[in-house]
Amino acid sequence: MNGKFDLMNQTTPSALAAPMAKRIFTITLLICLCSGLSKSQELFDLSSCIKAGLEQNFSILIARNQEKIASNNYTVGNAGYLPTLSGSGRYGGTSNTTHQSFTDGSESEANGVNNTSGVVGVDLNMTIFNGFKVKATYQKLNEMKQLGILNTQLEMENLAAEIASEYFFFIQQLNLYNNMAYAVELSHERVRIDEERYLLGSSSKVDLLQSIVYLNSDSSRFAKQKEVLRASQVRLFKLMGNVDLGYDIRPKDTVISINDGLLYDDLLASTMDQNTSLQIARRNTTISQYDYKIIASRSYPYLNLTSGYDYSFNDYETGTVKSQQIHGLSYGLTLGVDIFDGFNRKRERTNAAIEIENREHEYSDVVQGVKADLLTIYYAYQNNLKLLKLEEQNLSVARENLEIAMERYRLGDLSGLELREVQKSLLDAEERLISVKFQAKLAEISLFQISGKIMSYL
Repeated sequence: MNGKFDLMNQTTPSALAAPMAKRIFTITLLICLCSGLSKSQELFDLSSCIKAGLEQNFSILIARNQEKIASNNYTVGNAGYLPTLSGSGRYGGTSNTTHQSFTDGSESEANGVNNTSGVVGVDLNMTIFNGFKVKATYQKLNEMKQLGILNTQLEMENLAAEIASEYFFFIQQLNLYNNMAYAVELSHERVRIDEERYLLGSSSKVDLLQSIVYLNSDSSRFAKQKEVLRASQVRLFKLMGNVDLGYDIRPKDTVISINDGLLYDDLLASTMDQNTSLQIARRNTTISQYDYKIIASRSYPYLNLTSGYDYSFNDYETGTVKSQQIHGLSYGLTLGVDIFDGFNRKRERTNAAIEIENREHEYSDVVQGVKADLLTIYYAYQNNLKLLKLEEQNLSVARENLEIAMERYRLGDLSGLELREVQKSLLDAEERLISVKFQAKLAEISLFQISGKIMSYL
């Protein structure tokens, strides 16, 4: 502010030169510092970012733990195939006072009679048949295990898509940053030209002041873009699970490259075969069918085996028997059937059948939604490819127009406002091209995600 105030109150060319030199030095130093920072940054590419995220991101770690739980639950014992074996033991006693009266008039009394007893046993229980419930349960546990794998896969695909989107957003913002740096450079050159003219007396002070205003405006945008760039890097680091969110890295990619050879029919076939959401919906339908079988098994008879081995002893202080020990094997089969339970089985089977129908409807809804998303995004992908060619042509014309305008401005054949308009047209054309490239890349990432090919970025 002080430099600008002094400049507006000076009237001689020599007094004007000092603050102008200070401004130019400050802006040049800013650009040099920013470029110097980038040289010390570590290079990284999209593949390394995705790999880091799959190893360190907390949502992926949670999903993998959930997958481990589902895998641990898939056992024959959890399904009910294996018998249960339990052991128990008990030791106790009694302390009694006994008074007896006999028919012949005699009496007998015993005080503090202590009797002790103990028992130790092992019990075996096993379900031999329960209407195929065990088999259905085991198959359901396997489906739950596969569902856990798919849920982890879905989390990984979503994370890979997020990282890819943020990675190319970072490149987009980096390109905009470089574009704004170029704008500052152009404004700096214009100030230099206007300063020379003013010092030679061939231009007015108003033109020079206006050039400085434009330079300040471009420098402000340049500084704000640095903030946007930094925020994008922090988000990228968060997705990668990086502990040091403030660490500086820079991408190996300097431009956003587009895969322009994606075909709808190939994407649709891949989607129907590999889309993770569809696979999860199919698994949920299968699980509901096993739930129905488990409920239906209650209508069958059941057969259970029980067996055990027991050892017991008793010690008596009175009576004709002083002690007693018993040990032996027990076994048995129990055959039963639930005859009537208040129509609860019928109600549960009806609800289970409805649940299967709901799962089938959900699967159809997912199929329709995935197809709709694929078609919508593919239209956007094609449209952005067309816009990309148009914006590339516009940029080529705008660059040529700027070269001509700068030469005319140096010769004094073009006004400052006209030059600014030409400069703005070039910068706008570059920003539109960068934006279209990013939108096309987002469409490509979404198509890869829907079709189950997102991991090809690894």
